Amino acid sequence: MKNVFKVSLLAACIALTVGCNDKDEAQAATDQAVSTESAANFATEQDKVAYAIGASFSRYVESTLEKQAEFGMTLDKEIIIDGISDTLRGNSKLTDEEMMATLKKYDETVKVAVTKKMEEDKVKSALEAKTFLDENAKVEGVTVTKSGLQYSVMTKADGPKPKLTDTVSVHYVGTLIDGTEFDSSIKRGQPAKFPLDRVIAGWTEGLQLMSVGEKMKFVIPADLAYGDQGAGTIPAGATLIFEVELLAIEAPAKTK
Repeated sequence: MKNVFKVSLLAACIALTVGCNDKDEAQAATDQAVSTESAANFATEQDKVAYAIGASFSRYVESTLEKQAEFGMTLDKEIIIDGISDTLRGNSKLTDEEMMATLKKYDETVKVAVTKKMEEDKVKSALEAKTFLDENAKVEGVTVTKSGLQYSVMTKADGPKPKLTDTVSVHYVGTLIDGTEFDSSIKRGQPAKFPLDRVIAGWTEGLQLMSVGEKMKFVIPADLAYGDQGAGTIPAGATLIFEVELLAIEAPAKTK
């Protein structure tokens, strides 16, 4: 029976396939369940716990069904409730073997649906990125390098420029082309410090064009950023926009 439960979670949870944070969602579901049952009266503490387990599981299932709907897949809530109720009462309409076979088959259906959606999103994202880059390249003040990096000067400064072997300190704000902010050293209240040869190619190239005190806007195509893999909250194939201020340059430490 443990194997059946494991497969059912795999089949039900598209979040695992698309890389969502299940721990955060599980915690949110638990918080919601506790909030719901705290307003009710229960005969015993065990009754309260039992209700919380059921409510938390229901929130989790509901969240999963919403994700599945994004991929054009729907399951009837009432039949899910029947399955839970029947099985808890020892009256399941399926044997363990039938459950396993059904959920394995469904798991494959989920994978196909997710793969198809990801491919469709990839094509759409690539088209949107190309359109954005083509239009941005026409904006006054924007320079496009041979690699495809696009940059414009926001605050001009004269002074030293970093070399590939230097470590730099910068403030930056990073957004997607739809304006979604995914990172900001300014919000953290702490400049980012890193060797110039250990960041994405767009930054390595762009920062070598900057003088200390200068602020630039970089528009970085996916192949100069995180490519088809993405990173964290950055989607695969994403074109990235950074507003970067070069604060300082540190020469590499001399070896004795």
